[in-house]
Amino acid sequence: MGTSLTPDFWKLFGVLLVISMAVTFVVSAALDTLVVRLQQRRRQRRLTDDRTGTTPYWADRPRRTLVHH
Repeated sequence: MGTSLTPDFWKLFGVLLVISMAVTFVVSAALDTLVVRLQQRRRQRRLTDDRTGTTPYWADRPRRTLVHH
């Protein structure tokens, strides 16, 4: 039993196709913007960080003694 594709089907198909393309475009643009911002932030941190990669995070903190005089 075959079915025929009516004009209403093609109209709905066209609308859904355009909507799905628009949603794909918007989501893709938003994710691209997010990735670019994260890369720029990471690059900026790397340029402004004075410490080397081998310096421990606690090396620049003041020393605390166990005994207070």
